[in-house]
Amino acid sequence: QVQLTESGGGLVQPGGSLRLSCSASGRRLAINTMAWYRQAPGEQRELVANIRGGGTVYYVDSVKGRFSISRDRSLTTTFLQMNNLKPEDTAVYYCFVNNLGHDYWGQGTQVTVSS
Repeated sequence: QVQLTESGGGLVQPGGSLRLSCSASGRRLAINTMAWYRQAPGEQRELVANIRGGGTVYYVDSVKGRFSISRDRSLTTTFLQMNNLKPEDTAVYYCFVNNLGHDYWGQGTQVTVSS
């Protein structure tokens, strides 16, 4: 089993920044992919960004140039730096990891972009 602990959500004005973090803990950690998804009210959950073990990253078009995903040296914590936030970024953001072939989700953290 893997436990994910998220932090960093909140309320920010348009143009502002937030940094989300997600730490994984468990007995056997050999995490390959770490990712962030988001789900806005009435919408499907969408992939925002992911980072693989080799460092390859992916971003959905709507956040390119504004968001940056990274991992720490232990490869058990991922960060999502979100800059120039827009109202359409408002959603619950979920951390996702794949560990030894199994998928795990965080509890979600609310990000609200509003003036």
